[in-house]
Amino acid sequence: MLTQKQHQLICFIQDRLEESGVSPSFEEMKEALNLKSKSGVHRLVSALEERGFIRRLPNRARALEVLKSPDGRDAAPTGGTVVNLSSAAAQRDTKPVEKAMPIAANDVIEIPLHGRIAAGVPIEAIEGQSTLPVPAALLGSGDHYALEVSGDSMIEAGIFDGDFALIRRTDTARDGQIVVALVHGEEATLKYLHRDNGAICLEPANAQFETQKYAPQEVQIQGQLAGLLRRYH
Repeated sequence: MLTQKQHQLICFIQDRLEESGVSPSFEEMKEALNLKSKSGVHRLVSALEERGFIRRLPNRARALEVLKSPDGRDAAPTGGTVVNLSSAAAQRDTKPVEKAMPIAANDVIEIPLHGRIAAGVPIEAIEGQSTLPVPAALLGSGDHYALEVSGDSMIEAGIFDGDFALIRRTDTARDGQIVVALVHGEEATLKYLHRDNGAICLEPANAQFETQKYAPQEVQIQGQLAGLLRRYH
């Protein structure tokens, strides 16, 4: 048997997932249950997880999956039951299909954070490593990492000092794309890529800065800009 608060919480989570596909935050859970602190929510979530009612999806903040409804019945497998409606027989079949328990859509992925990158003149790149939580919706396919932007040479492209550039790893890019370019094997910069008569041009998005030109062997593409994160203080 669940306690009253445990029952209230799993009902709240299930209702929110069915309504929006997004699991509630711990702050929202705290308010819904009239708890004084989020530590109480953590205890309730852990208790429900231990009893097999919910599970936290790995490497994803705030992403919860309901495994059993509050009355104790097992949930349908993730993704639900697939029914082929192309045949007349299937269309005549009125047997109800059990509704799958929804999974949160607000997945957060931890990606490597490799120090600071210049959006001005090149500076040394990849100064140590930590991780940065990023909404999965901001990332496409492929391997990604993040760099903190330093400088203002890309402000006309909407990239400001202190932003976090989300980079998809690649060693190729087309003209006009914003890339991370490693110069002389030791300095990295975030710029538009252009090619001019065999030269590699790294072009800023700020009229106060000049385009940098290099021989092809002096520049190595390390990724393409996939998105930005900005913190407001």
